[in-house]
Amino acid sequence: MKNSSEPLYLDARQAAAELSVTPATLYAYVSRGLIRSEPEEGARTRRYRADDVRALKNRRAPPGESRNASESEQPVLDSAISTLTQEELIYRGVSAAVLSRTATLEQTATLLWDATGADPFGAANLPAISPAMQAIFEAARTVSPLERVIAVLALAAEADPRAYNRGADGRMLTGGRILRLVTAAIVGVKPSTEPIHRQIARAWAPNVPKADDFIRRVLVLLAEHELNASTYAVRVAASTGISLYDAVIAGLAALKGPLHGGAGLSAARFVDAVAQGDPAAQIRDRVVLGERIPGFGHLVYKGGDPRAVELLQALTASGVEPRFASEIPTLVAEATGQAANIDYAVAVLARALGLPKGSEIALFAIARTAGWIAHAIEQQKTGKLIRPRARYIGPALRR
Repeated sequence: MKNSSEPLYLDARQAAAELSVTPATLYAYVSRGLIRSEPEEGARTRRYRADDVRALKNRRAPPGESRNASESEQPVLDSAISTLTQEELIYRGVSAAVLSRTATLEQTATLLWDATGADPFGAANLPAISPAMQAIFEAARTVSPLERVIAVLALAAEADPRAYNRGADGRMLTGGRILRLVTAAIVGVKPSTEPIHRQIARAWAPNVPKADDFIRRVLVLLAEHELNASTYAVRVAASTGISLYDAVIAGLAALKGPLHGGAGLSAARFVDAVAQGDPAAQIRDRVVLGERIPGFGHLVYKGGDPRAVELLQALTASGVEPRFASEIPTLVAEATGQAANIDYAVAVLARALGLPKGSEIALFAIARTAGWIAHAIEQQKTGKLIRPRARYIGPALRR
């Protein structure tokens, strides 16, 4: 477990001491790309990423020695989009929790995309809807939102003459059209310039006070989360040179998995179950049977998911579902030592607002499209194909 007070950066002396190497060896690690460094603001010295130092230390640990992190946590590629600490999710240097208190998803997307030129969400930048797309949309009204949006997106690049515009403004404008199209296809409305959280609230919770504000908050919190499974799928797909539309399809396909976006359904079922009886007894029974409690614990946030903390605190402060926002997380923490994650918090929000079944993963898909586009753009700019190697564990060559 990482200490919540661990710094994000180390100076050269601290980094070398952590690795038990000389400064010259530290600089060699930097030159080989094993540790990221950057100049200290206003100084001639450099600082070094603490997570890279610890990851390298773990890889260098002798066989049998305890490691602090799994290999799956090791950095895979460089990104300027977001990072995670034990206490914060950070979007380009801005706290996601703080951002969620006032920003819209569109404003968050503009930050994640580092859009400084054309406005991706200008009134004229609406997606093109071809007859084939409209026919698919109508035929798929009764299927799940994710299946519908994947089907519509599969035809969208062909209908958009600007889909492969690789200029800085071209990419941003395409991103804006994609996010509006994804929202329309999932919610079941026509593409609109209206803020996305208001479109969702009007369609799914038209008579619920503050629904639009809570939806706005959760969209911002879900917009980006570094290199999770779906985002890595997007980057690999984007590295082949496909359009941003097709890259987003890769993310949506990965999101459907029960160990990723599909975990929200399990959390929603847990929330519904404890609403029907004695929560303490149900939690105790699950623990006794060795069952995992959905929506609790996190691979990265060992001390608690800051996104869940932010959303549950907002619900509690507004007097919305206090039992689920505070009492049940306390009971689970006492029984298991695990804190609520964003899947649980979104399930509580969906229940509080009376959102339709499956809205948890639908909200996730709309919001995360912003992050996927940011990563697809960043990957396209590198011009490199992602081609990792496997560690072979099969039999030796037979001659």
